[in-house]
Amino acid sequence: MQPVLCFGEALIDCLQTSQSEVDGLMLPQFTHFPGGAPANVAVAVAKLGGNAHFAGQVGKDAFGEFLKGALERYGVHTRQLHQHESAPTPLAFVLLDDEGERSFSFYRTDTADLLFEAGMIEWEQFSSPGILHLCSNTLTDDDIFHTTLEVINQAKALGWKISFDINFRDNLWAQPEQAPERIATVVEHSDVIKASGEELELLYPNEDLLTLIKSWVDDRLVVITDGGKAVTGYFGDSEWTIEVPKVQVVDTTSAGDSFVGGLLFQLSQLTEWDNVGFKQAVDFAVRCGAITVTRAGAYPALPWANELE
Repeated sequence: MQPVLCFGEALIDCLQTSQSEVDGLMLPQFTHFPGGAPANVAVAVAKLGGNAHFAGQVGKDAFGEFLKGALERYGVHTRQLHQHESAPTPLAFVLLDDEGERSFSFYRTDTADLLFEAGMIEWEQFSSPGILHLCSNTLTDDDIFHTTLEVINQAKALGWKISFDINFRDNLWAQPEQAPERIATVVEHSDVIKASGEELELLYPNEDLLTLIKSWVDDRLVVITDGGKAVTGYFGDSEWTIEVPKVQVVDTTSAGDSFVGGLLFQLSQLTEWDNVGFKQAVDFAVRCGAITVTRAGAYPALPWANELE
């Protein structure tokens, strides 16, 4: 089984779990969960039985220690996780509406994840090439954007495949107008691309999205999700859809990361990348996401292997 190395941010998700009335004020109640999209994906792969690794940086603070311990508790290899002596661990506050849909407030200025350097990854620790996974949250600032491109180039030079979940969060970008071009740059380097229809509409409002998606395909696997609607996959000249199971939604916070983790877990076992294997992998990933939305939180909500049987 190939290693899956997830690169990017690990952070604290302060998730609204309830609210209470105090002296006429409605006060949200929060529980802090380990999170961060690439970290979530690493845990998703590990819980399914994959060879999961995480590369990134947290603070040498209580939150950073908590995140390191949480990754290790689920079987993620953390040799490539660093702790900065003074920069803090990033935080995200996740508020939920009555239907479980989320909104985010990020606290990520001069945080440890943005100070990661490409030389921190010890590629020689891997006995064989695998899949490097990342998302657009490491493209938001100039330094971490250039670090990301350097990490991608290092991985490709060593024969690794590149997985890219666009995972666009406009409130993380100081200059959101930079996002379309930077994302397109990483797409060109990628072998697997996952996006949602909603984020593509935000990023490319003046483009025909189907034409754009098909321009990405070539020899890449492109997967487009649409909330609870069918998932569409593209590879070469083929296009196919996978229906999403109907479930009772509790929390959608980690649905996309669960989907990506399931997809990469399956891809890491393929000896040949083709439409048959891709379609089976996407079907598996859809089921992972469907399980995850039925419960709250990030790591705890991600499915174990026996739940997919």
